[in-house]
Amino acid sequence: MGKVTCPKEAWKESAKKFYPNSKASREKGCPKSAFLGLCEEGKVKWCKAGSYTRSIDNKSYSIQALSLIKENPLLNETELWNSISKKKYNQQMHVVLALYRKGYLFL
Repeated sequence: MGKVTCPKEAWKESAKKFYPNSKASREKGCPKSAFLGLCEEGKVKWCKAGSYTRSIDNKSYSIQALSLIKENPLLNETELWNSISKKKYNQQMHVVLALYRKGYLFL
């Protein structure tokens, strides 16, 4: 982290690294929007708050997840998601928990 200058570029570079053979996974909107929503709110340590996404729902899900993690850091992706939404899960909590486990988030 920290090698790119904007969150959108950071997502793009990370997606290439983790999904080199799956364009669909690299371009999946919900996890990307969850990440950009956290950046937008200044919750990612290396990122200044700003305007990075138009997603309202995924940004909200990721911010809600931070509150839940603060209360119980042992929650897994499914437990977080089920506490936040009844919609079909689309990998947003994987992003939040990966950033949390790396120590990249402000709680």
